Amino acid sequence: MVFLADSAPIPTAELILTALLIMVARMADVALGTFRFVLVINGRRALAWLIAFLEAGIWVFAASKVLTHLNEPLYAIAFSLGFATGTFLGMTIERAVAMGEQVLRIFTAKGEAVADGLRSRGFRVTSFEGKGRDGRVDLLFIQVHRREAVAAAVAARVLDPDCFYVVDDVRFASAVKRSTPGASLRK
Repeated sequence: MVFLADSAPIPTAELILTALLIMVARMADVALGTFRFVLVINGRRALAWLIAFLEAGIWVFAASKVLTHLNEPLYAIAFSLGFATGTFLGMTIERAVAMGEQVLRIFTAKGEAVADGLRSRGFRVTSFEGKGRDGRVDLLFIQVHRREAVAAAVAARVLDPDCFYVVDDVRFASAVKRSTPGASLRK
């Protein structure tokens, strides 16, 4: 820092560039951490391992710069700003990538009409009859890619504005494919 007589210190170009580097490094490591968390949840171990390696290396760089220059509050501010911005950035990236599957559960009094309308839009729907507080209700299950979940929910609301829906993430899913009826029973 440069001090002028009777004034506050003026940050040097090197100080400002280092603070920006710390901030960008923190943004990157926190965004990677958020994305890594999604990879772990989706069971993508190899990619999660690689991201974790990069994340840790970047964090060590940024933290060491701050810890070896504790007399520079600008570095600590840049570190904190990078963390906050990286959290926002990581959430934005996660939403854009939208990995995985989700199940949309729709509770509706207009089950058959909503199910048919969703099927006509290309969604695979499984329906169940149930009894709710106010009488008969249909429960519709739709498994979709995360990118399609909002479209399915909006379509359900168009078909039944009074429906209630819940969206759940799918950790594991299994499907049995049979070429002919009873094929899985033969040896």
